[in-house]
Amino acid sequence: MVGEEGAFVLGWDEVLTEEELSVTLKVLCMSEEEFKEYKEQDGWEDDSEEEENSTLSNEALSRLKTPCKKLLYDSVLLTLESYGADLKAEQDLLNNKEAYQKLSRREQQALHVRYGQKRILHQLLELVQ
Repeated sequence: MVGEEGAFVLGWDEVLTEEELSVTLKVLCMSEEEFKEYKEQDGWEDDSEEEENSTLSNEALSRLKTPCKKLLYDSVLLTLESYGADLKAEQDLLNNKEAYQKLSRREQQALHVRYGQKRILHQLLELVQ
C-alpha cells in the first residue's frame, strides 16, 4: 500500500501520496470483519472512483474520522521521535548565525531540510488533534 519507500509524502497544503495514505488509513482503521469483506470484494480497485475526486488537503485531513486522526497523530509523533533534535533546537541553530556558519554547506542544507520536514509534521499534528 505504501510503495517501495515505505513512507508518505506530505506537502504544506496537501498529502502528495494521497491515494496511498487514504487506502492505508482506510484499511488500518477497519475491523477484522470489514477487512475480510473488503478483501473478498476486491475492494482495492473498485472504490478508486469514489476516492478519485477527494484530495487529502489539509482541510480534509482535519475532517478525518477520529480513529484515522489518532493513527496519523501517533505516527507523526513516532516520526518526530526518530529525529535527533526537536523543532525548537533546529530553529535555534538556524537563528544562531555563529553556530550556523560553523556548519559545512552540506550540514546547513541538511538542517534546512530537517527543519522543513519537522514544520510540516508539526502542522499535521495540529490538523489531526
